[in-house]
Amino acid sequence: MIPVPAAWRDLRVRVASALVIAPIGLAALWWGGVAWNALIVVLALGMAMEWASLCAAARVGEVPRTLSGLLYIGPASVALIWMRGAADVGLANVLFIVLVVWASDIGAYLCGRLVGGPKLAPAISPGKTWSGAAGGLLGVAVVGVIASLLTPGGHVLHGAMVAAGLGVASQLGDLLESGLKRYFGVKDSGQLIPGHGGLLDRLDGMLLAVPVAAILVLVQGRGVTLWQ
Repeated sequence: MIPVPAAWRDLRVRVASALVIAPIGLAALWWGGVAWNALIVVLALGMAMEWASLCAAARVGEVPRTLSGLLYIGPASVALIWMRGAADVGLANVLFIVLVVWASDIGAYLCGRLVGGPKLAPAISPGKTWSGAAGGLLGVAVVGVIASLLTPGGHVLHGAMVAAGLGVASQLGDLLESGLKRYFGVKDSGQLIPGHGGLLDRLDGMLLAVPVAAILVLVQGRGVTLWQ
């Protein structure tokens, strides 16, 4: 058997977990309505439980624990339900955000391990590199370009810029979660998802990218696709 390099040993578990989780999320997103709203509520409750557990272990008081959890988890959860509810473009906009966050994660993972190099923020997350950040932004730019090319009247530059902005927000969300875990002294927020840790570990990019997308929707209009 060919030995697997240490940097790639978690890849098989990550892919297997994604193959189970992604179809469920995409199916609920496609159906919308009760299915999507129920999924978001379940995910929000799961993240809230992880947050409460982390805070309790660090002896954070109940009031600051609740307020900080609402500020951290609430905006993205509410925005996902609100954006999906848009009659004509809700599905497209939320799917775009999901693809951007996935592209950011996958691009950063692959480039970070293939290229390596200087650390992005060693005091916060020793595993993240500048090459990984660049790979993530390249991945999201490709998503923006493809979305624009597939949309009548789409502008490639605008699509790439919007996707890049959401990609930066996603990476900042990832760094924020890493900083919080360092503060709490844990490696993962939970053990629910093999290869990924907890829900907060898996959805950290969404927690910041989604509110940013919601602001763009408010600015552009709820009936307009994000990348146009």
